[in-house]
Amino acid sequence: MITRTELTLRYVAGAILATLVNLATQALSFSLYQGSGELLFGILAGTATGLFSKFIFDKFLIFDDPSLGLAENAQKFALYCVTGVFTTAIFWGTEATMAWLSDGKAMRYLGAVIGLCIGYILKFHLDRRFVFWARR
Repeated sequence: MITRTELTLRYVAGAILATLVNLATQALSFSLYQGSGELLFGILAGTATGLFSKFIFDKFLIFDDPSLGLAENAQKFALYCVTGVFTTAIFWGTEATMAWLSDGKAMRYLGAVIGLCIGYILKFHLDRRFVFWARR
């Protein structure tokens, strides 16, 4: 059994990793496409890669979930996505608001980081209760 401090540090590390994956994907998408809908395309691409990487990290390193069956993990990933709907709305709303308030890309990324931080705190509690409930 790990301590609460160790769990918190692991979760923060996973959130940072997923945030970097998300933002790197957004940066790549913005470099590949500039035009109508660039922000939406970047947010969607970043969200997809960040979501998947965070699920894998949480499954094995946060909630110590040993299941490897396809059906069981597909169900868990579906639940993980459902809990992510609310937290993603926070993330997207914060990033879009910062982008709308400022023309600078730095503010867009700051909004993404703020939204992801708020969302990840909420997501931990939702995932612990509804997705990986048998483990922690």
